[in-house]
Amino acid sequence: MRWPGSQALRHFSTGQVYFKNKLKLALIGQSLFGKEVYSHLQKEGHRVVGVFTVPDKDGKADPLALAAEKDGTPVFKFPRWRVKGKTIKEVAEAYQSVGAELNVLPFCTQFIPMDVIDSPKHGSIIYHPSLLPRHRGASAINWTLISGDKQAGFSVFWADDGLDTGPILLQRACDVKPNDTVDALYNRFLFPEGIKAMVEAVQLIADGKAPRVPQPEEGATYEGIQRKENAKISWDQPAEVLHNWIRGHDKVPGAWAEINGQMVTFYGSSLLTSSLPDGEPLDIRGSEKPGLVTKNGLVLFGNDGKAVIWARILSNVPVIEDSTDFFKSGASSMDVVRLVEEIRQKCGGLQLQNEDVYMATKFEDFIQKVVRKLRGEDEEVELVVDYVSKEVNEMTVNMPYQCFINGQFVDAEDGETYDTVNPTDGSTICRVSYASLADVDKAVAAAKDAFENGEWGRMNARERGRLMYRLADLMEENQEELATIEALDSGAVYTLALKTHIGMSVQTFRYFAGWCDKIQGSTIPINQARPNHNLTFTKKEPLGACAIIIPWNYPLMMLAWKSAACLAAGNTLVLKPAQVTPLTALKFAELTVRAGFPKGVINIVPGSGGVAGQRLSQHPDIRKLGFTGSTSVGKQIMSSCAVSNLKKVSLELGGKSPLIIFNDCELDKAVRMGMGAVFFNKGENCIAAGRLFVEESIHDEFVTRVVEEIKKMKIGDPLDRSTDHGPQNHKAHLEKLLQYCETGVKEGATLVYGGRQVQRSGFFMEPTVFTDVEDHMYLAKEESFGPIMVISKFPNGDIDGVLRRANNTEYGLASGVFTRDINKAMYVSDKLEAGTVFINTYNKTDVAAPFGGVKQSGFGKDLGEEALNEYLKTKTVTLEY
Repeated sequence: MRWPGSQALRHFSTGQVYFKNKLKLALIGQSLFGKEVYSHLQKEGHRVVGVFTVPDKDGKADPLALAAEKDGTPVFKFPRWRVKGKTIKEVAEAYQSVGAELNVLPFCTQFIPMDVIDSPKHGSIIYHPSLLPRHRGASAINWTLISGDKQAGFSVFWADDGLDTGPILLQRACDVKPNDTVDALYNRFLFPEGIKAMVEAVQLIADGKAPRVPQPEEGATYEGIQRKENAKISWDQPAEVLHNWIRGHDKVPGAWAEINGQMVTFYGSSLLTSSLPDGEPLDIRGSEKPGLVTKNGLVLFGNDGKAVIWARILSNVPVIEDSTDFFKSGASSMDVVRLVEEIRQKCGGLQLQNEDVYMATKFEDFIQKVVRKLRGEDEEVELVVDYVSKEVNEMTVNMPYQCFINGQFVDAEDGETYDTVNPTDGSTICRVSYASLADVDKAVAAAKDAFENGEWGRMNARERGRLMYRLADLMEENQEELATIEALDSGAVYTLALKTHIGMSVQTFRYFAGWCDKIQGSTIPINQARPNHNLTFTKKEPLGACAIIIPWNYPLMMLAWKSAACLAAGNTLVLKPAQVTPLTALKFAELTVRAGFPKGVINIVPGSGGVAGQRLSQHPDIRKLGFTGSTSVGKQIMSSCAVSNLKKVSLELGGKSPLIIFNDCELDKAVRMGMGAVFFNKGENCIAAGRLFVEESIHDEFVTRVVEEIKKMKIGDPLDRSTDHGPQNHKAHLEKLLQYCETGVKEGATLVYGGRQVQRSGFFMEPTVFTDVEDHMYLAKEESFGPIMVISKFPNGDIDGVLRRANNTEYGLASGVFTRDINKAMYVSDKLEAGTVFINTYNKTDVAAPFGGVKQSGFGKDLGEEALNEYLKTKTVTLEY
């Protein structure tokens, strides 16, 4: 029995239709079906005040979430709504905040608590793909076919506290065709008509005309999710029943039988209506009559003598030869799924991936792939990690400490190690492998082989992006542990590490993961050589094995900035972390294995710049080196790269970034941002404002306010959530900063505040302020790379004069200006010689914005699309036709 909706609304229109009554809706669910219901409801004039959907998977949002976010509709992504039977408070508050009048659940896999179901004025409605009360529960479409129903359909019903037992609002039905599959039934009727019905149901509710017809118990059935062990075919049944069983179980879990001692899954069957073809008999366990292997597939017989045919893959190809190409012969992506599943069943559970088929499309290559898998030649060796574990920050932190080469953690060849130190108290965290020249050579060989001969070099760009998304997800899942390691090893304040050091690293990998399948060349019109025609186009190709050498101030973030672009472009890499901060890089290496990166793609060699770094810059098999560090070391690296094999280089080097503060600025903001420009991350920041130029009329007030704010800063343990300022990265750096301050005082600069080591264990330094800094002084020329504010005064109105002073440096990494005058701001930004100019802000970097310096601050870009070009080469191809 079915209850139709209002006949006046049966003819659904996708055009723009406006009724008198409209509702505020909360959409709870997911999938393309949910997205289409959302879009049509919006088009019909209803207001969706909130979308509640599932979290992103592998960096990709659900289609419903994407559509809603594009429209600016609030989107909430909760992994669950309740814990231990109780609604999660934060989830409930988020839901209540949208003020919905009706919940619409087009397709939802989550359990929604009854207090949410009953909360809106009109309650909740749910779409179910069966004619209730028949086939309540999951897999309703499957059971419609398994049961041999002659009609299929769907119900829109009012949610209650039972399982698909609420009153019916409306239903629609269609005939089931003899060879309908789950997909065919869904695509032909349940999907398109279901969308229309959900919109109609909402309008009936808005107009006060929606029925509530109780479901009868007569004819009610409940079937759960069918599992593989229950899907075995019972052969003593008519052919039509066998056919319904096979097509109803679809690909998952898949109906199965035992043939020659192997489990074989059947799907994609059809009733045989033509004459019986010739073929070879095949014994099937449990079947009285053997199957028949024919050129069109396997014929199966019911106990009524009628037949079902299970078509083989590539049934249009009479003979499979070594050169037969799977896709050129007509196979589709669905055939890939079937092939992988059949191989698994017939080869003792052999685990192939869809990607294995895409990477070996010819029969000969595919057979070789299968044989190698069977022999175990392609199996990854299980990752063994010898951790140093510490109970800290209310968690157990597990830290790898060995070199990571060719997918394995290994000791340095000569067994040498060194101490990595916690700057908070000067204690040794652990001993770390000290990579030798031989270790670097092994790592480069592994990266070269992975690029030239390994799976990575053959992998398609989209699959590469999938791995990077997965890696980003793992980094996010482990962000508290990564941030804790960063705090222990580098002294970063935990809250800052969580947001910036780790947070931006995750964002960087997600950003570049999205670029993987969007790298492309161009077609170029050229002069034709008559009578022939020419086509010229360019290709963007990876360089090969690359080296990356990163600094100690942002250990994981600098790794991400360079390695994400490098990997997105298709290269492999050997990375040398800073000697004093190797631990997050080694933890990152562990996560790359868990994400599924093939061995050799990523290699980490901790140790000294003089040994490992120098060897990388000289290595003949490295095709590109990316370096962040000091200008002096950058010059040595550039020379070594040129002499060795003229490898491509990008350098992000020292800085002395000027920040100009004019008297027409918003002073409160200039003080706050100016302090951030200097003291952010303890001043260990490549774009830190190395010199502030403050206009004379506001100079004294600016200095007074800065000192007042410094006195409020809490210096202490970086794991303490209330700490503002942690220890300097390592002892030698602290000593260098103290010497820097002594030099400033000797040269006549005024030490207004700080300049001393904090009297406690560890490498803590007071935030420091110098004024009266003249252009000839050491403080005006050289970078401190610490929490030292260097202030110079400039005469009122002297814009060009202060610009000359700001540009009077060999560095050009970043710069900034504070003023309310937009014309002045743009003039100054045009004249400043720097790779980045901040206007009325500072430190505002983003993964999509290119970052890099000019002059002796280096060349080449990190971040943004431009970073990809640092790891790509352009090939020009011209053909005549």
